Amino acid sequence: MKKVIIFDTSVASFNRGDDIIMRGAREGLEGILSNAFVTNFPTHTPIFHFHQTSKINQNVKWLQQADFKFVCGSNLLYSNMVRPWPLWNINFLDSKPIKDCVLVGVGSGINSKGINHYTKKLYKSVLSSEYIHSVRDNSTKLMLEKMGFKAINTGCATLWNLTSDLCKQIPTKKSESVIFTLTDYRRDKIRDQKMIEILIKSYRVVKFWPQGSEDYNYFQSMSGIDSIPVISPSVEAFSMALNSDTDYVGTRLHGGIFAMQHKRRSLIIIVDHRAREMNKDFNLKALERDNIEELEMLINSEYATEVTVDREKINSWLNQFK
Repeated sequence: MKKVIIFDTSVASFNRGDDIIMRGAREGLEGILSNAFVTNFPTHTPIFHFHQTSKINQNVKWLQQADFKFVCGSNLLYSNMVRPWPLWNINFLDSKPIKDCVLVGVGSGINSKGINHYTKKLYKSVLSSEYIHSVRDNSTKLMLEKMGFKAINTGCATLWNLTSDLCKQIPTKKSESVIFTLTDYRRDKIRDQKMIEILIKSYRVVKFWPQGSEDYNYFQSMSGIDSIPVISPSVEAFSMALNSDTDYVGTRLHGGIFAMQHKRRSLIIIVDHRAREMNKDFNLKALERDNIEELEMLINSEYATEVTVDREKINSWLNQFK
């Protein structure tokens, strides 16, 4: 029986988007995981400290014996890993047992002008040089290739089931109801307030889902929201709400993707490079927040959802583990 380790980005995360990512990753890897003994390790918190990395440590043994080690989703890679709190919480002192990892729909963030020597050496020590890595956008693909790794742009695993057949089942005209999201760490009070006002004007029922831990507090700072119901901040509650006829509009990228998985008409408001890069590569229906004045026109227009997922690339990447 194969032994597989999943590095789980939802552990110790303050963003329910990471739960959505992990759902997509596990579903995408189902053919590999179904007959394997799977163990989960965190990405956001250390697995162990450097003085615990001896071979007598059970976790170390398991890491060494694993057939595959998959690091799943999110924007885990950074150009400078000498940062106070990296999303993939590894360093040279404790990363020795963590080697030959394979990325699954992983993205990147830029926090320096270039990839420094420490970061390149750290990634060389933990990432597989044998397998092709799956990334979520072309900028991450180029980042890995510059360091000598092989990579293929499959998109985030949450996109993999958004086939043309599923997209055709998503309504082209607006619903009477909408669920919206905000992003507390990408605040623009004026434009976000304008978005809410447009939604109230355009829909009979407006609901809010707090995807992040501080989104609700940001929502509470807005005007005209007293009559807006708040959906419980869990993926399960969001899923139940999406089972009803509703649209999605909001600044949370994976909230919008999750809505599309539920065959709901979605419009993602772009507030950062993640949504911008994925929209460019995969044709998500999206609008830059700087152009929020166009939102009302888009809501009331008719449009098809045509996410461009390359199934051949995904299958090619998966086939290397057979």
